[in-house]
Amino acid sequence: MTSRATATAAGTIEIGGDLTVNRMGYGAMRITGPGIWGDPPDREQAKAALRRALELDVNFIDTADSYGPEVSETLIAETLYPYPDDLVIATKGGLVRPGPGRWDPDGRPEHLREACEGSLRRLRLDQIPVYQLHRVDPKVPLADSIGTLAELKAEGKIRHVGVSNFSPEQVEEAQRIVPVVSVQNRYNVNDRSSEPVLDLCTQEALAFLPWAPIQDTDRLVPVLSAAKRLGVSERQIALAWLLAHSAQILPIPGSGSPQHVEENIAAASLELTAEEYNSITDTIEVG
Repeated sequence: MTSRATATAAGTIEIGGDLTVNRMGYGAMRITGPGIWGDPPDREQAKAALRRALELDVNFIDTADSYGPEVSETLIAETLYPYPDDLVIATKGGLVRPGPGRWDPDGRPEHLREACEGSLRRLRLDQIPVYQLHRVDPKVPLADSIGTLAELKAEGKIRHVGVSNFSPEQVEEAQRIVPVVSVQNRYNVNDRSSEPVLDLCTQEALAFLPWAPIQDTDRLVPVLSAAKRLGVSERQIALAWLLAHSAQILPIPGSGSPQHVEENIAAASLELTAEEYNSITDTIEVG
């Protein structure tokens, strides 16, 4: 299957004032094994998915040291290094993986420093374009965790700081310590509990990276209707809705299949009618 639609159809977004990327990215969590643990079942297919994303003009890839753990970052470097000049790689630290399906926060300064150094090595980078605190650790003051990222930024190891799984109040607290350029929270047609965070991102011109962008959307009548009219999948409609919903949204759908990567990116060229957009928007109550 060959698709003519590329990520450029989504337009662009500016991150941190000096990075401009196409507004359809790629999330690299799925190029790992079951439970986001270990190697993918087919490493060559996973590498082909990464290459296909770049062939279709994706120039923003989101990953984390906890994906695998370490597998996703390693595969990205094995497949794509040396990187194109315009490729922005965002990664995350602050979650540790005791086993498959386990995600435990660790926001201690010493751990975050070690995690960042590990990501630099695996990704073969001198500086990480966007480094995100993966989750707030309730056992560690947020100021200590974010303060460490501010130090790493001052040392030149991080270009920009992002956050993930944050409330609006936590974003504002982080911003008092270091400029924050992006927020990554769970958000999709069927789960808009992070709408207040998206509102803040719109107000502050921050990139909003929705994780799980296409989950639980295949039983919504307005989504099904729009998919039928356009002859596409419900997941593509969910992505098209995200792009239409806010100019600050940078979707990062992920897949270990080149064909699914093509389908996701093709959503950038879909145009919902005003009636379809409003109908999907009104389907689920916010909050």
